[in-house]
Amino acid sequence: MSETAAQTPIRSLEDALNRCQDKGMRVSRQRRYILELLWDVQEHLSAREIYDRLSRAGRDIGHTSVYQNLEALAANGIVECLDRSEGRLYGNISDSHSHINCLDSNQIIDVQVQLPAELLERLEAETGVRIVDYRIDFYGYQR
Repeated sequence: MSETAAQTPIRSLEDALNRCQDKGMRVSRQRRYILELLWDVQEHLSAREIYDRLSRAGRDIGHTSVYQNLEALAANGIVECLDRSEGRLYGNISDSHSHINCLDSNQIIDVQVQLPAELLERLEAETGVRIVDYRIDFYGYQR
């Protein structure tokens, strides 16, 4: 199990800020801007989208600062980083969860999925691997 999965889940902006401090990261003005935006919009955004939205909101932050802070936050398990064909996307939830990927809108929706214990036990018996965590990606179209 990864270190992040073993920690208390980050469920709010305050939790994210506290995790920064717990990890010895300085909560700079730029980091706070990025975390506030991700928690406000609760979407998966590219670094460019984050920069653009912060700029439109009058937040003074440079391109390089956005990229560097996102990488540091992701490396420390404070934000989620998804590698997609169109580039990296960042989200506010870093603990274990699943995604619904809308193929019409390219939207990624965070969901909590609890698989039945019987299914997990069967998979463990078939593979000889003890499952300690999982993430599921669902793909579909708008109804």
